[in-house]
This record gives sequence, structure tokens and C-alpha cells, in this order.
Amino acid sequence: MKELETITLSRRQLLRAGTISLALAAVGARGVLADDAKPAAGTLSAEQLKQLGEAKFVYIQSTRKDGTLSKPAEIWFAVMDGALWVGSSPESWRAKRIRWGRPQAKIAIGSPSGPSFRADGSFVKDPALYTKFCDQLAGKYPEKWSRWEQSFREGLKSGERVLIKYTPVAG
Repeated sequence: MKELETITLSRRQLLRAGTISLALAAVGARGVLADDAKPAAGTLSAEQLKQLGEAKFVYIQSTRKDGTLSKPAEIWFAVMDGALWVGSSPESWRAKRIRWGRPQAKIAIGSPSGPSFRADGSFVKDPALYTKFCDQLAGKYPEKWSRWEQSFREGLKSGERVLIKYTPVAG
């Protein structure tokens, strides 16, 4: 049988080795999770894009004046250019709160208790994006789109609907 060699380390060497091990473990864990769980600010992660591709609805909670979140509101959505987009009445609470300088929202995917992310909402006034958004909805909701198409397309043109882009934020 082979004898084991005994290595004697000082307390300082043990602490240094432990610190290095913990640091390497943390870097390794972060490397595995960074792409999916912690996307860069302003982008949706690959996992979120997958979940959004499978979901029919998102649930948006806008930020009230006192900083609390509103009740989750179910809404159709499109994913374009790495962000989440919705068409809404300009009188909806989500739109009013953006106008009042509180664009922060929590967006749950698929159900009110589904995976979620924080985002900042902003209004987009661009007829080309209105068309792109409506075309995305037509592809995502083919069974109900014919009933709502005119309302969305005409509403965005006339101002009866607003286009809101939700850009993910860190945290």
C-alpha cells in the first residue's frame, strides 16, 4: 500500500486556499447562471425569450405613487428588438404611470406568479413600429387577431392606443 504524504500548511495558507476556492466556485456558478438568470440591463435573457415565446400573455404590474406595485394586468404582447412591447389605452394605469414619470414595472411571464423581470416602460411613436408590432400580434394570436386587428392598427394611428416598449433593467 502506498503511503499518503502529509502536507503541513500554515493558517494563512489555509485561509488563502479557502478564499481562492470560494472565489473560483463563485466565478464558476456565475458563469453558468449569467447568461440565463442575470441578463445585461436592457436585454432579455435567452431563457426569458424562450418563456415569452411559449406564453400567450404577460402580466404587468406598474409602480404606484407610494412605490408599491399594482395588481397584475393580463395583456397581449410582442417581443421585438430584445424588448417587450404592448399596445394599450392611453388611459390605462400603466400608460398614466409612465406619463407621470413612474415607468418602472414588474412583468410576469405566462401567469401572475410566473417568472418575472423588472422593466422600464416608454412610449414609442413610430408608424413603422406600429405596423411591425401589429404584424407580430397577428402571428402570435391568429385565432383572435381578426376581431382585434382594426382596433389595434387604427387605434395606434389615431392615438386611441399607445405603443409601450418595456426594456428590462437590472435587479
